[in-house]
Amino acid sequence: MKQKLPLHKQAELYLRNLIEQDEYKEGKMLPNEIELSEQLKMSRNTLRQAINTLVSEGLLIRKRGIGTQVAEKNIASEATNWLSFSQEMALLGLEIENFELHISKQAPSKEAKEFFQITDDTRVLKLERLRGKTNFPFVYFSSEFNPQIPLTGMENFNRPLYEILRNDYDIIVKTSREEISAAPANDFIASKLEIETGDPILIRKRAVSDKNGLPIEYNIGWYRADSFTYKIESVRNITNNNNKL
Repeated sequence: MKQKLPLHKQAELYLRNLIEQDEYKEGKMLPNEIELSEQLKMSRNTLRQAINTLVSEGLLIRKRGIGTQVAEKNIASEATNWLSFSQEMALLGLEIENFELHISKQAPSKEAKEFFQITDDTRVLKLERLRGKTNFPFVYFSSEFNPQIPLTGMENFNRPLYEILRNDYDIIVKTSREEISAAPANDFIASKLEIETGDPILIRKRAVSDKNGLPIEYNIGWYRADSFTYKIESVRNITNNNNKL
């Protein structure tokens, strides 16, 4: 006799079928957990296990204090030729919104101090921005700038950053060293990205230099893991000798 699926798997199958319906593909919120658990005649804990599975796969998005909805196609970035965030989003045809923008001058972080080779008592310009698609913030950025460059903090940072550097100050960025890691969201980042504390996020660190090798910017981006994919293409160096591979 064929065995029944475990309850959480039944709920998972139900949700997978539900989110394929056109109305949910267009962004309609799922029924709340109480309604769904009553429909499926199972506990909210069992239902939540199924929802968490689909969230981890990037199929559902939980919004704190709002509910759960179907995720749009993930935003993808490729490492073959690095771009600014604005350029990445423009290539994907996405209109980006700044939800928050904060400018300050303060002591550098340890990483920025080492990258810029400055002392602890040197103050740096810091730009923090919460950015995303319309009505959907998905990344919080923190940028620190080398005090050697002439940024004042009075610039219009609704313009693309590297456009400001190029057009206003003749600074052309060329090199970006990146480091990407996964981590649980702390309270601060969770509140900004409208997720739960402990939900998975991707942390993307960039050390950006100009065409002359001068360190320009140290940037950290905290991304919702359900909204960002990073693609890497590697090319193997092939030589025409008889060395064994």
